[in-house]
Amino acid sequence: MGRNIFNQPPKDEETTSAPSPAPLRASKLAGSVGGLRESLREITANSIRDIDPDRIDMDGLRDRLVLEDSSIDELSESIRAHGQHVPIMVRPSDQPDRYRIVYGRRRLAAIRKLGGTVKAIVRTLDDDASLIAQGQENNLRLDPSFIEKALFIREMQAAGYKPAVIQDALGLTRQGVSNHRVIIEQLPEELVRLIGPAHGIGRRQWADLAAFSEKLPLVEIAREALADLPDTSSSADRFHAVQTACTTRTRAATNRNPDVLTTMISDMNGAPLAKLAVDSKAVAIKIMRKDNPEFSQWLEQHAETALQHLFEQWRNESG
Repeated sequence: MGRNIFNQPPKDEETTSAPSPAPLRASKLAGSVGGLRESLREITANSIRDIDPDRIDMDGLRDRLVLEDSSIDELSESIRAHGQHVPIMVRPSDQPDRYRIVYGRRRLAAIRKLGGTVKAIVRTLDDDASLIAQGQENNLRLDPSFIEKALFIREMQAAGYKPAVIQDALGLTRQGVSNHRVIIEQLPEELVRLIGPAHGIGRRQWADLAAFSEKLPLVEIAREALADLPDTSSSADRFHAVQTACTTRTRAATNRNPDVLTTMISDMNGAPLAKLAVDSKAVAIKIMRKDNPEFSQWLEQHAETALQHLFEQWRNESG
């Protein structure tokens, strides 16, 4: 089905207006009204039309996190200078003389900014075929990022599409779909919207960020971290800023662990000698070099002997 969706019309039909209908075959003319309708549908399916963008509804599921950004302006300028070389695809709407977008949302947005008509292929597709066409065309033209695919999968599942249709739409295996779904279910949608598509950030990095969701208020941290970034920062830069902020917050929380008992040890004159830190996992003695540089150097050289001596003393005292 996917291959049939993307069969392109012959080059002599790639015109700015619908081609003249070819003579209907005798068998069709001699048949029923249903046969005549089928012939007309075949003619329509292979045409590229000039359509007023106002007659096209932004239908279906969103497969991009960003539809209105500087790249749309750049695309508008490119179409203004060179024309629209690649048509969008639409399907007839239930409303007369209206259409529903299948793919090409960015091109449609660019031409709406530019003004004028948009070149569109018209196909009569059901919901499943429309979704598969949308996903496959996007994968071929501008590969969605990992998190965009994950969001698209969640929206498809919420809309009730079958697993096989979702896999065909994105060209993923069942395990691939599961890998995306597991991560997106752990992340607040607002966090994803704040970061954006983050091209170049893969599954493992998003999984690391998702692991913080059980411990940290991710949205709050993201807002604070992104407030310090310039407006021109890329989406990938925003991801790294949020991830760094989460890592810093986690380390700070570990350092403030109330289960750690800290005691200062002084020498015979009351000067600071060392810091003793005790928790459920370890006993640590920390000597600051700036306070006792010579003793620190001596201990570094004799640490093994001194510790063995203390261990033997403990064995003798404890029997």
